[in-house]
Amino acid sequence: MFEKRTGEIVTNLLIDDWGIDHIYGMPGDSINELMDDFRSRQDELQFIQVRHEEVGALAASSYAKLTGKVGVCLSIGGPGATHLVNGLYDAKADSAPVLALVGQVPSEEVGTGAFQEENLERMFDGVAVFNKRVQSAQQLPDLVNQALREAYVNNGVSVLIIPDDLSAVKQKYEEKLTSSVYAKTEVFPSEKSLIEAKEAIAEAKKPVILAGKGAAHAQEELVEFAETIHSPVILSLLAKGVIPDNHPLCLGQHGQIGTQPAYNAMKEADLLLMIGTSFPYRDFLPKDTKAIQIDIDPSKIGKHYPVQIGLAGSTKDTLQWLNDHIEPKDNQEHLEKYQKQMDEWRVSMQMQKRANTDPINGPQVMYELEKIMPEDAIISSDVGNVTVWVARYLSMVRQKMVISGWLATMGCGLPGAIAGQLAYPNRQSIAVCGDGGFAMNMQDFITAVKYKLPLKVIVLNNSKIGMIQYEQEAMGHLHYATELGDMDFAKFAESCGGEGYRVEKREDLEGAMQKAFLSDKPAIIDVAIEDQAPLPGNIGYEQAVHYTEYLIKEFFESGKIELPPLKTATKRLFN
Repeated sequence: MFEKRTGEIVTNLLIDDWGIDHIYGMPGDSINELMDDFRSRQDELQFIQVRHEEVGALAASSYAKLTGKVGVCLSIGGPGATHLVNGLYDAKADSAPVLALVGQVPSEEVGTGAFQEENLERMFDGVAVFNKRVQSAQQLPDLVNQALREAYVNNGVSVLIIPDDLSAVKQKYEEKLTSSVYAKTEVFPSEKSLIEAKEAIAEAKKPVILAGKGAAHAQEELVEFAETIHSPVILSLLAKGVIPDNHPLCLGQHGQIGTQPAYNAMKEADLLLMIGTSFPYRDFLPKDTKAIQIDIDPSKIGKHYPVQIGLAGSTKDTLQWLNDHIEPKDNQEHLEKYQKQMDEWRVSMQMQKRANTDPINGPQVMYELEKIMPEDAIISSDVGNVTVWVARYLSMVRQKMVISGWLATMGCGLPGAIAGQLAYPNRQSIAVCGDGGFAMNMQDFITAVKYKLPLKVIVLNNSKIGMIQYEQEAMGHLHYATELGDMDFAKFAESCGGEGYRVEKREDLEGAMQKAFLSDKPAIIDVAIEDQAPLPGNIGYEQAVHYTEYLIKEFFESGKIELPPLKTATKRLFN
């Protein structure tokens, strides 16, 4: 066997053994040796050169969330490595398998305080399930296999720190210590727990299902289960799209971004069934209600709610067992009550979405997007007020959504859309962003132009960090440091070589959307929207009191008061 560069061996492993076909990153002086080996197989391993390493890590995380395949990102050591951290923590928080290949100063200089040297092992220790610095060229191929295996098995981040000189060392790689084979443990609940769950379901009169992203691969089983026990289905944010938003069983999302019917059903439940979620917002869950939780990770059962029965297993297999063993329940009135409330809620949402007002507001933008987006589109939502508009007002049928869930980092919208377009090149990828979130990583719109990715970016532009302003108001404080200033993102798009559409009037919104979506170029639709508070599905008394405190302060400071939609706010307070 001829000797090969270690970097060539690694490249072959990534492509031939692990099926990796693209990497996000930025080359540089401590990773250039490995980059040269990537160049030699660039037709099979596409290197997506991002303009900021954070975008590379967020895109890798989004790719993993959308496909279940490992996302791979790359950076130099020092400053490039520090830029990766936010995206890697997003992957950790949402249990996405990601491999980060990180350069380091030459091996003989490690520990000497060389230029751009940082203690990378310590820096990545909190985010990674596997975090190793390669000590010798002979180790590197086996450590690549181990890193990828750990990422897949643990649904987490693996970091491989590679002193650049090691990739240039030649070796035969004859005695392999590892392979690309990995296996996950099959987990299924104990018979005792299953029987306890069956009995609890039989006794319940008002069961309510709260489903998370862990139910994404068990859609048919979930619907059958809900129909059998006559339970409404409430979705966590990450589960949006698991069942269609207009499904008769669906009560929409829960929590601050949720619906009034979901809040009411949860408040009155006598049995809570948490399926593929460890929903963290304790204030939005019942206080003293029996609960069953299904999760493939036993450590998550009971983590955020005092459940009585834990079913450790895949949602698909566990729900199938329950479907095979439980009897249909006679509690149709329970379900019909909330279905009627949800019908009324949908009518109210439609009225807000179809309102012909200027300035434009968030729900109206969702209405126009809903009309034009393909049924198989990829929706990448940024974080902020825009999350409320997408979750509550954008009705999804077969679309896939990706977002930064547990970390909730602003700036995730565009990287998610880049990943979505690369993962599914024959489907339309759409980023929905606020101006604050988009501005954090807007430079990488140039990346979409460079690689001819026909993604569309909708920017809801109110020239401020709207969610933070609302939070300050809800706490009874005056606004501080939430104004962003004006920005024409349409002109920015054109300067990058893409298409840009600036919309300031309601009557122009539909036409701009149509032009953008007919184009095969990346495009930004920059929509000037009204500064509108994203009211919760249910307004608590304390929130109302604090908001009143803010209004009084605002009056004495400026002599004016701007009220939220009074009819909507009053209805949600007293329901």
